[in-house]
Amino acid sequence: MLSCHQATRLASEAQERPLTFKEKVSLKIHTMMCAGCRNFETSMNTLRKAMQGFASGNYDSPDNKDNDQQ
Repeated sequence: MLSCHQATRLASEAQERPLTFKEKVSLKIHTMMCAGCRNFETSMNTLRKAMQGFASGNYDSPDNKDNDQQ
């Protein structure tokens, strides 16, 4: 079984490359039992989506909302 250190490394690497079948299964098993790593993986996915939106200009930041109202 993966350690939390290995699981978070895999969750991070999954953002950059496709994981092997063995890596996916190992990560899934670990995150089913570990709330901390499950939260980390969710946060990584959310952060990636937010940064993709930011990079493409599709985002609503507090600064943009203030500027639109002025």
